[in-house]
Amino acid sequence: MSSFTEQAITGADKTFFQLRKDIVEGEIIAGSKLSEMELSTKYGVSRAVVREAINRLESCHLVERKPNVGARVVALTPQGLIQLYQVRESLEGMAARLAAKNMSDDEIKDLKGLLNSHFEEVKGSETYYQEAGDVDFHYRIIVGSKNDHLISLLINGIYHLIRMYRVQLGMTGPRVTTAFDEHKNIVQAISNRDEELAEMLMRRHILYSKQNIEARLK
Repeated sequence: MSSFTEQAITGADKTFFQLRKDIVEGEIIAGSKLSEMELSTKYGVSRAVVREAINRLESCHLVERKPNVGARVVALTPQGLIQLYQVRESLEGMAARLAAKNMSDDEIKDLKGLLNSHFEEVKGSETYYQEAGDVDFHYRIIVGSKNDHLISLLINGIYHLIRMYRVQLGMTGPRVTTAFDEHKNIVQAISNRDEELAEMLMRRHILYSKQNIEARLK
């Protein structure tokens, strides 16, 4: 009996992760209505599993429910971007400050290694796409803050909505090089244990990203 329960949980998680990825990457269009029946066919799972996934996506702000409309993917709007990035600038600025204080030397070394691997990918490229999780520069710094409340607010809260804006509207063209340079400077400040500079550079980096995405939304 217990193995069946574990399989059921794994199946539900898998559907949730796949649906989240499809929304973040624009496979399911921003602002579109979600049909439990269509999604259950698409992912080959029951409507109950789809319903659970949609509920979980609502708590990470990727889905919203409206009376008489049902569940929809959030729309990417200038106003939504501004509100989200105001919070992001403040919280990720704090994460960078704490990372400069709390990250171990080995974690900083790994972060530099991650950036070097990104450099190889963006060299001469027109895009700067980062997968979710450990291979994402921002994710590493958030976790490196070692502050559980901050990690929960960002990773479990708004991280994937931020990724949705970043992936669909973010890193292309000249912004690729400047964003990469900003990342490099942030890592240097963290490596130097300069908390104040790390926070300032992260806040500025997020502000520039917001301006870049805002211009594309218009």
